[in-house]
Parts: sequence; structure tokens; C-alpha cells
Amino acid sequence: MKYRPFGKLNWQGSALGFGCMRLPVIDGNAAKIDEPRAINMIRYGIDNGINYVDTAYPYHEGMSEPLVGKALTGGFRQKVKLATKLPVWLLHSKADLDKYLNEQLTRLQTDTIDFYLLHALDRGRWPLLLSLDIEEWIEKAKGDGRIQNIGFSFHDEYAVFEEIINGYDQWDFCQIQYNYLDIEEQAGEKGLKLAAQKGLAVVIMEPLMGGRLSSPPPSVSSILDQSEIKRSPTDWALQWLWSQPEVSVVLSGMSDEVQVKENLESAGRSAVGAFSAKEMEIIDQARQQYRSVLPIPCTKCGYCMPCPNGVNIPFVFELFNKAVMVDDWGSGRFRYGQIAASDRADQCVDCGACEEACPQKIEISDWMPIVDDVMGQKNEWNGRRP
Repeated sequence: MKYRPFGKLNWQGSALGFGCMRLPVIDGNAAKIDEPRAINMIRYGIDNGINYVDTAYPYHEGMSEPLVGKALTGGFRQKVKLATKLPVWLLHSKADLDKYLNEQLTRLQTDTIDFYLLHALDRGRWPLLLSLDIEEWIEKAKGDGRIQNIGFSFHDEYAVFEEIINGYDQWDFCQIQYNYLDIEEQAGEKGLKLAAQKGLAVVIMEPLMGGRLSSPPPSVSSILDQSEIKRSPTDWALQWLWSQPEVSVVLSGMSDEVQVKENLESAGRSAVGAFSAKEMEIIDQARQQYRSVLPIPCTKCGYCMPCPNGVNIPFVFELFNKAVMVDDWGSGRFRYGQIAASDRADQCVDCGACEEACPQKIEISDWMPIVDDVMGQKNEWNGRRP
């Protein structure tokens, strides 16, 4: 494992962090984590050098934190820095700040959180926290030892990121969505560099866009194959991130043992500045090709779920995107026809609840009739967008 400076803090984090949002589950039920497998995967990662473990209150419908707590018993807690996140959208009063932190400490079987994040900040949630005197509360929670370092995760436009990062001078770190497709979206490359300039560690989430960069369309694969250095698509995406000095830790939400081993091997080859000018050019070409074929920027994060009307939003978007990428409408429509009628896009009633929760700000309600028309009614897409 390679280790990297963690901002201004006197600590080095493993290049690869274990993200606990996509652990193996039973019967496709996100709340039913396959505990023996998940615990073994986390411990295997720690035994092989991972020292940053990330979870959050809502992951796996609330079951990720308790699972992580179990995984870190038996001496593993002492080997890692533990990160989790305050569910800002559930806050209604100042008392809720202590309520959720204390509940998380119990879930995680620990008396302190090494890296505590204000979860999914945006233009609406930051003012809410300020109204709850969040700065005073942070100092209190740090003072009594319940949290050690404070940061935030972010999903909004760069201008909002700049406002938040400049609005409080005690940030220790931040977590942003960043990959070789998302260089201008959300905080983007500008946010990465701004945070690093201010001495903050930068934790990277969605390095593979929910796994999409691991399975590129043939037109993208042919571009990546131009390099004399042969890499898997996953390795291309991860090494591009690790080549940048501002990146502190790259989180991977690993769902099986093979992913853990492959990502550990990849992290062992990582180095700042490792990409040549030719390799950067190849990534630029791949980015341009991806953007020409990907219509919906869904990362399958699940924040839009559950849909009040039952639509399986990430799955129907995944089927649509994949059909576009590989130009295989027959297979996509067949799979769409196999899912429960209650899960399909035509069940959308345009309530807007999903759009308020979507970190990517996707026009979900406007996409749903298009998706159902193409996947369910089997009409041509022809590049239609909301």
C-alpha cells in the first residue's frame, strides 16, 4: 500500500480507502448486508494496508454503520481512521446534532469518530447548519472527544463549494465527487485545487462513477487500449486520480472480494505524477467519447430512493444508459420488461422528491417518460433529452 499526506494533518492515509456504501447484500436487498463476506472484505483490506474506512448514517438503509462497527472489533478499530457523516437532512433542531452523533457512536461501537463529515452539503443545507450554530457545536463535540476532525461532503455547483469552504476556517478535510469525467461538474478540478491550497485533505468519492468507468463502451475501450502501458479500465480511472498531488484518499465502494484485491493491487502501483503527457491525452480522448454517448449522469448512489411511488430509479437509468453506450436496445428492453411493473419509469408521478435528493441534479421526472417510451414502448430514442 502507498500512503499520502492528509492535508495539513500530521497523518498519512492509504491511497485507497474502503467505502462502505456498496457492500455485498443478500437477495438484492440493500438493508440485508452479507455480514460474513462484508466483514472479511473490510478486514482483508485493513490487513493489506487500508487505514481509512468510510461509512454514513443512511448507507445500506441504516445498516452500514452497525456492520462497520462489527468489522472493526477485535483490534481492527485501532488500525484505521474511521469516517462517518451527519445526516443533515434529518436535522430539525440543535438537539438533533447530539442525537445523531451519539447514535452513530453507539452503532459504530466507538467513543470517537476520527473524521466526521457534514453529509451532502449544498446551497440549502449549509444555511440550515449555520442556523443551528453548527460551528459552536463542532467545537463542543471536538472538545469532549466525540469527533477528532471535521469536514463535509459536497454535491452542488462550484460556487456553492467555494462559499462553504470559505465560510468556516476550521475545516480539516472535504469529500468531493471527482473522476476523469467529472472534472467540471460539482466541485470539480477547481474545487480540488482550492481545497488543497487551503490545506484541506481531499477525499475522493465516485472515482468510477458508480462502476460505470470500469465497464466502458467499446468506443472508449479502444481509446484506452492505445497506450503502451496496458491497464484495466478501472486501473486507468484510479491511476489518473492518484497521479494528482491534491488527492489524499480515493474511496472505493467495493462489492466483492475480487474488487478488493484488484483495487489493492492498483493502489500499490500508485504514485503522484505518474501519468505521462500521452496518458493524459488518452484520458482526454476517453472523456470526450464518453460524453458523446452517456445521456444520464446517474452514479447509482441511491439518494433518490426509495421513490414514493416505487420506481427503481437507479436501475431503470442504468438499463437506459447501458443500452445507449453499447447500442444494444434489444437486451436492455428485455431486462426492462423483466422487472416488476411497479419498478418501471411509467410509475413516476412527477412529485419531485427524487430531484431534491439527487446529488447530480438530474431532471429525473422529465427523463422518466422518455425512458419508458424507449425501453417500455420500444420507440426510438433519437437523442431525445428533457
